[in-house]
Amino acid sequence: MHVIEIQEGELVSEISRQAKELGILNGAIVSLIGAADSFVVSTMPAKDPTADNITEYDMTGEMTGTGEIVDGKPHVHVVMGVEGDRGVTGHLHSAQIGHWFARVYVIPVS
Repeated sequence: MHVIEIQEGELVSEISRQAKELGILNGAIVSLIGAADSFVVSTMPAKDPTADNITEYDMTGEMTGTGEIVDGKPHVHVVMGVEGDRGVTGHLHSAQIGHWFARVYVIPVS
């Protein structure tokens, strides 16, 4: 298992960059933990699973997630805990890390 740690930067691109440095082309993201300053997630409309409802959140979110890396590209699903004891869930498009951190636990697969 490898631990990818991000102290500052955009989470998805950092996962991709650091996975490449570690020689991980394909892998299971078995855990993601941390907090983001802002983030973008999407969900599918109920009547069109081929479309995305993309929402940008300019707020802090405590995050947990799982996913995969396929051909070097991360695919992550998250739950973001936000103010008001609410959870925002979906496919993670981006997350800006700055005040806190993110750790991504990856098991390479061949």
